[in-house]
This record gives sequence, C-alpha cells and structure tokens, in this order.
Amino acid sequence: MVSGKKVSLVLEERSKNAHSLMSPNSIYFAHPINFYNTPHERDLIKKITEFFPEYHVENPNQTHHQENYLLWRQETGSGMNYYFDVVLPHIEAGIFLPFQDGMIGAGIFGEMESLYNSGKKIWQINHDKQISRVFNLDLTKKLSIEDTRKRVY
Repeated sequence: MVSGKKVSLVLEERSKNAHSLMSPNSIYFAHPINFYNTPHERDLIKKITEFFPEYHVENPNQTHHQENYLLWRQETGSGMNYYFDVVLPHIEAGIFLPFQDGMIGAGIFGEMESLYNSGKKIWQINHDKQISRVFNLDLTKKLSIEDTRKRVY
C-alpha cells in the first residue's frame, strides 16, 4: 500500500527506498524539466537554500525520482502518481518556478495544488530569484499538459 492505494511489491519497495533518501523537513522545488542540470537550476537551489535554512531542498531532478517516475508511469499509467502518492505526502512545504511569462506547467501546478490542499505552505521563486509566499493558486496561470510539453520539449 502506498498512500492507501494497492500497488505492486516493486512499487512498494521503491516507495520505501525513496522515503529513505528524503530528508525530514524538506521543501519541494517544482520547476520545468528544461531547467534541469543547468546553471540557472543550481543558482535557484542555492537561493532557496539560503532563504530557507530550516529546510532541505527536495529536487525532483535526482536519478531515483526520475527512475521512479518512469516506473510509476509504466505500472500506473501516470508518472505523476509517484510524486502525488510517494514524495509530496512527506514534504513540509513547496516552492515553484513558473515560466518566464508567469504561466505554470500542468505538473508543477498539480504538485503545488496538492501541497496547498494538504495545508502546506507554498512559495514562488521567479527567474530573478525573488521569492514570494503564495496564498492562492491562480487557475488562469495553469497550462494544459499539451501546452506544458510544447514549452519544455
């Protein structure tokens, strides 16, 4: 069982392993995948770490998260189930990077909505590394899955 859902033994074991790799008191950094492994990503993580010394930054751009995303997609039909059912329930807060025009990718929006609906605090970091608390997610800023894909691939 993972978050009350029956899953295969493989997914159950991978869930336990993922939890063992996550630090307590973590803030999840949701950002578009086209920023993964870039100097900009490193600069943003540095800023988040400095701004939130009480949190460990949980970055989805880690090998175990990427492998688990693919495994969950194969077994459940959606790789995002991994984040919603395994990662996010163990996160204390969230911070997200919108696109430069202020629009928010579908997956990022869903992750922040999940944290927000769980009573967790969320923030936004912009491309100039300014951080602001988010009290309400603006649905007009949410991109469709198709529009998100067009921007990152």
